[in-house]
Amino acid sequence: MDNIEPKILQPEGVAPLEKAEPEIEATAARAETFEEPLTTTQEEERISIASNWTLVWWRFRKNVLAVISTVVLIFLATVVLLPDFFATMSPEKTNARLAFIPVQSIHWLDEGQLKPWVPSVEGKRDPVTLKMLWTTDETQKTYVKFFGSSWSYSVLGLFESNIHLVSGADQTQENQIFLLGTDRLGRDQWSRLAFATRISMTIGMISVIVSVVLGLLLGGISGYFGGWIDNIIQRLIELLQSLPTIPIWLALTAALPRTWSPEKVFFAITIILALRGWTTLAREVRGRFLSLREEDFVLAAELSGASQARIILKHMIPTFTSHIIATSTLAIPVMIVTETSLSFLGLGMRPPAISWGVMLQEAQNIQTLALAPWLLTPGLIVIVAVLAFNLVGDGLRDAADPYSH
Repeated sequence: MDNIEPKILQPEGVAPLEKAEPEIEATAARAETFEEPLTTTQEEERISIASNWTLVWWRFRKNVLAVISTVVLIFLATVVLLPDFFATMSPEKTNARLAFIPVQSIHWLDEGQLKPWVPSVEGKRDPVTLKMLWTTDETQKTYVKFFGSSWSYSVLGLFESNIHLVSGADQTQENQIFLLGTDRLGRDQWSRLAFATRISMTIGMISVIVSVVLGLLLGGISGYFGGWIDNIIQRLIELLQSLPTIPIWLALTAALPRTWSPEKVFFAITIILALRGWTTLAREVRGRFLSLREEDFVLAAELSGASQARIILKHMIPTFTSHIIATSTLAIPVMIVTETSLSFLGLGMRPPAISWGVMLQEAQNIQTLALAPWLLTPGLIVIVAVLAFNLVGDGLRDAADPYSH
C-alpha cells in the first residue's frame, strides 16, 4: 500500500500538463512574430493612452466647418488686439465733402505686373438735388501699399509701431483709399469697422467670462449644498429670467448718465449683460453637481479630509470642463447679437463709441441705405462672427461628447 503512487486524474480530451507545456511555448513563439499585439491595434493603443483633451482635439479637427470657423475667429481676435494695424486712417476723422464715397475695389495687376491699385473717385454735385455723385476714374490710379508705414500707434501697450496692413502709397487728402467707402460724415468705414470689432467682440467675451464665473460659483453652491441656499439661488434665477428685456433696458438706459464716457458705458453694458446671462449655465451646473455629489470619488475626497472648495474646484468642475467651454462658446454670439441690437436701437453703446450696432445706426434711414448700401457691411460681419462662434461651439460640444461618435 505504501508503494502506490497517487495519480492525477485528467479530464477527457485534455492533454497532460507535461504535454501541454511545449504547445504553450510554441504559441508564445508564434505570438512574438506578430508586429502588433493580438488583442489591439496601434490605433487603439494610441487612443487608449491619449489624454481627454487630445481626444477632443482629434474629434474636433474632423469637423471641417468648425476648423474653418476657428480660423475666422482667430482673425477676428487679431483685429480685436490690433485694430490700428488694420485701419487705414483714424476712425474719427471726418470730412463732409467725402461723404458716401462708394467702395473702392482693389485691382491686383497693373500692365501685367503685380502692383495693387484702386481707381480714383471724382465727385460732382447734382444741381437739382445738391447731392454729391461719385464716379470712378480708372485712368487715375491710387496705388495700394501692404505693410507700409504711416502714423504711429501702441501695440498692446508694449511698444510703438507705424506698420499698417493697407495704406496708400501717397496718402494725400485727394489721393486716399476707402476700401469699404465712407458714411454721411466722410468717415472711413474700413477703419471704423476694425475698431467696432474690438468693442463688440470684447463686450461679448468679457460678458461671457463674468457670467461663466457667476454660473459656476452660484450653480455649484446651489447643487453641492442644497437646502435653503439652493432655494434662494433658484428663486433668484427665476426672478432674473422672468424680467422683460426691452423695458429693463429702457430703464437702465434712462438711468445711465448722458455725461458718462464711452469707457464707463462699456463697463456698464458688460456687467449688465453678464448679470443677465449667468442663469442658464448655473442651472446646468446645479444639475451636474446634484448627480456628482453622490459619486464615490467625491465621497473619497470628503473622507480624505479635502475641503469643500477643493472638492468643487479640483474634483467636480473638471469632470465637465469641456461642456463649460462649449457652452461658453455658444453664449458669446448671443451676447454679441444682444449688444448689437441694443446699440442699433439706441439702448446700448452710443457715439462717440464705435461698435457694430452703432455703425448700423447709419443704415436706419432707407434713403441713406439706397444711396450707400455698403453701410450694411457691419451687419454682414455680425452674421459671419455669430455663425463662426456657433459652428465652433457645436464642434466643441460634439467633440467633448464621447457618445456623439
